[in-house]
Order: sequence, then C-alpha cells, then structure tokens
Amino acid sequence: MAAIDETLPFIPVRFAVLTVSDTRSLEEDRSGQTLVERIEKAGHVLAERAIVPDDIDEIRAIVSCWIEDESIDAVITTGGTGFTGRDVTPEALEPLFEKRMDGFSSVFHRLSYEKIGTATIQSRATAGVANATFVFAVPGSPGACKDAWDGILSHQFDYRSRPCNFVEIMPRLDEHLKRGKLKA
Repeated sequence: MAAIDETLPFIPVRFAVLTVSDTRSLEEDRSGQTLVERIEKAGHVLAERAIVPDDIDEIRAIVSCWIEDESIDAVITTGGTGFTGRDVTPEALEPLFEKRMDGFSSVFHRLSYEKIGTATIQSRATAGVANATFVFAVPGSPGACKDAWDGILSHQFDYRSRPCNFVEIMPRLDEHLKRGKLKA
C-alpha cells in the first residue's frame, strides 16, 4: 500500500480541468468544481478551467492547446465517457495519446465498483500521456470525480507518495524537451 515519505518536499503540479457538457455552465458545474477544490486543497495549482460541449473537435482543440502549454502538467476532463451518442470524450482524447494508461481505467473501475456496483461498466474512463502531459477522462458526476481524485490521482500526484508516483517520472516523460523544471 502507498505511504507518504514526510522527509521529501511536496511539489505542486499545474492542472487544467475541462468539463464536457451540453447543458452545464461554469456556475452549475459540480463535477469540475469538485476537481478544482481537491486540486487546490492538495496544494496544486489550477492553471486552466473550461467547459465545452460534447463535440470531438472542440474537446480535442482545447486539450491540444493545453498539452502544448509548457505550464500545464496534467489535464483532467469530466463528462462524455458514457455510451450515448453525444458521449465522445474518449474518441476526442485517445488519438492524442502517445502512451495509454490502461491501469487508470482498471483502478478507477475497481474503486467505482465498490460504490456503485456493476453500473461502473457504463463508464469509458481513460487516460494517457500526450506531449509529456498526463491526460485523464473521468465520468461527469461529482462522485466519479471524487473517486478518481481521492482514490488515484491525489496519491500519484504527490511526490512524497511511495513506492512511486507520477511527479517523480515527469522529468523523464520528455527527457530531451521541457520537464526538467519539476526537480525536488
């Protein structure tokens, strides 16, 4: 089980949060707000936040901009991971991935199953690395956002988390390019 090594420094990570919804406004976005609150409470930085409709081109366009922005280390999207005709977040994001993170979906579904049972199969939560930026797609409910952050992301984005975490490998995602700035 993971443990925190208090002898190591905390290193803040810069996140962008994207809500995918045809119906919500920023004021009504409980899922995005859940992620923002958890990111900031953990000591990380909210670099960007936006809402876009369930549209492949619009989702891909904003995430493409964010993964090109050297000041953004990770992107979390919420919404659009189901099976209805308008749920297109995985289709928008997965072509951007250089490397898929299949373990994220597996662990997310295990955590979700403990709370909502077999209904978890209605989610196509996905993740990967795109242009040396971590990208996660979680379902559009506050509960799913809590599960993803509390059960997975809060640990993996804490440099002190042992035996390993995302922060310590960030400088090696593109060793020849930009991430050397996250040294402890």
